Amino acid sequence: MLDQAELIRRYLVTDRTVPRVRVNFITSLDGAATIDGRSGGLGNEDDQLVFDTLRMLADVIVVGAGTVRAEGYGGIRLSREDAAWRLGNRLPAQVPVAVVSSRLELDPRHPFFGDAVVRPIVITHAGSPPERRAELAEVADVLVCGERAVDPAVMVRDLADRGLGQILCEGGPQLFGDLIAADCVDELCLSISPMLEGGGAGRIARGHSDAVREMSLLHVLTAGDMLFLRYARRTPPPS
Repeated sequence: MLDQAELIRRYLVTDRTVPRVRVNFITSLDGAATIDGRSGGLGNEDDQLVFDTLRMLADVIVVGAGTVRAEGYGGIRLSREDAAWRLGNRLPAQVPVAVVSSRLELDPRHPFFGDAVVRPIVITHAGSPPERRAELAEVADVLVCGERAVDPAVMVRDLADRGLGQILCEGGPQLFGDLIAADCVDELCLSISPMLEGGGAGRIARGHSDAVREMSLLHVLTAGDMLFLRYARRTPPPS
């Protein structure tokens, strides 16, 4: 069983003044990102502890609209212990969640909004339906990041301007692919589940770009047959 104190030491970012995009995913041995359409079937208690710890260390959690629907995201609330750790380290007790959506096909009555303990954020672009933006602005802060599509670099800048520079992206694959294409991925935390899925599940990243980004391995943790890998970008981000 992993120890959270050790995980904090391993994953802590010491300089929080520099914006950083950390992506967290789990995959099977044969590369499946989900089982029966959800990632939860690949994990166990140790993976959940890593998952919770990364949330605790973040300034904001960013997810795609498809992931909100597929994974059943509701109001995210950190445990009392994790909230106390954050307060003890001069961070707000709870972490806001931002959903990225181009078409804004989001129901303002969804638990993602209704059960949120911190006012959520909706990230979209100027070409999204203005009436939908106005409707969602009743239940969330709406950020327009880009003209005809969400620009990941603008998203990172605007979140950092709000004091939310330590960004944890929890998917989905399209959002991860867009971040790769824009060269906005500073770190990938990847859990390897000891399973062979063998079905038609997709990869953890999907997109139209053939961009190649080299990463450096920072650590390997093991717990039973699970592997927990942490990679960081090998070259500085674009200025």
